[in-house]
Amino acid sequence: MDVGIVTYGVYVPCYRILPEEIGRVWGKDGAAVGKGLMVEMKSVPGLDEDTVTISVEAARRALKRKPVDPKEIGAIFVGSESHPYAVKPTATIVAEAIQAAPNLTAADFEFACKAGTAGIQALLGMVKAEYIKYGVSIGADTSQGAPGNALEYTAAAGGAAYVIGRDDVIARVNHTVSFTTDTPDFWRREGMKYPSHGERFTGTPAYFRHITSCAKMLMEKAGTKPEDYDYAVFHQPNGKFPLRVAKMLGFANEQVMTGLWTPKIGNTYSGSMLIGLAAILDEAKPGDRILAVSFGSGAGSDGFDITVTDEIKNFNRSAAPTVKELTSVYKVIDYAMYTKYREKIKMEGE
Repeated sequence: MDVGIVTYGVYVPCYRILPEEIGRVWGKDGAAVGKGLMVEMKSVPGLDEDTVTISVEAARRALKRKPVDPKEIGAIFVGSESHPYAVKPTATIVAEAIQAAPNLTAADFEFACKAGTAGIQALLGMVKAEYIKYGVSIGADTSQGAPGNALEYTAAAGGAAYVIGRDDVIARVNHTVSFTTDTPDFWRREGMKYPSHGERFTGTPAYFRHITSCAKMLMEKAGTKPEDYDYAVFHQPNGKFPLRVAKMLGFANEQVMTGLWTPKIGNTYSGSMLIGLAAILDEAKPGDRILAVSFGSGAGSDGFDITVTDEIKNFNRSAAPTVKELTSVYKVIDYAMYTKYREKIKMEGE
């Protein structure tokens, strides 16, 4: 049976802050930092936005594009490293908000920036085994970066929801593989507000090793080469890493640019690769083949070989904003508003 993506939805907050503004506050050349990272601006959640609200809106938009009966959703997984509750699942709130029936399984996933794709892999197995008819996996974050830290230039907010099923599949998942090691490149202990990272260590032994290893395993399993794909999308901690890893694997820039959105919205962590994949599905045609590889620090990558089906012609993409539409309307804020929205400054007594 065909098992894969039935529908999808994306949400990105409308607020943006520019690297120049962050650099101005900390006495750095923010424009140069942004240019070096290939990040023009990053999204910022409003005071009333968090991983829950982002996840709910992304899920609702997915259901607008394809009227899946929420009562037929058998599982909801939300992958994030910024769940608003340390003990209280995000997934149950999403289930209630989209009016899913209570006879479902719900759980929060955590594996840095690949928690959402880990949820997709779990759902693929559940759907293929016919335990459930539909499942929803969401990757969403309001990522953290300490004031003045390098992460502050890229850590952004946004998310994407994917409904996985076996009926009316618009994008069939042909193969999926993972590559995982204990690589401590990025971490945040319980109670810590901001994460720590291994700076350059997050590159070669972490991001590049895991994505290239996973992508090579996937292509070996699928019997494919880079030129067999119309599109490729990778996790996007900044704008330059995906282009570099694509070149290492033998992909052309043209295969990557459609799904490369970090330059416009920053690194949405668990939403990063999934938003890029959504941008590709916004434009893809029947028969198009996609290679998608996520990355999560700690560290691991999930890879997917995907073929767009004829069902995409019947799919109502216009029922919800495309990634291009979402990123074309925004409001730039200054650092003072940014600190307020991100609660970097607390009032006395809070």
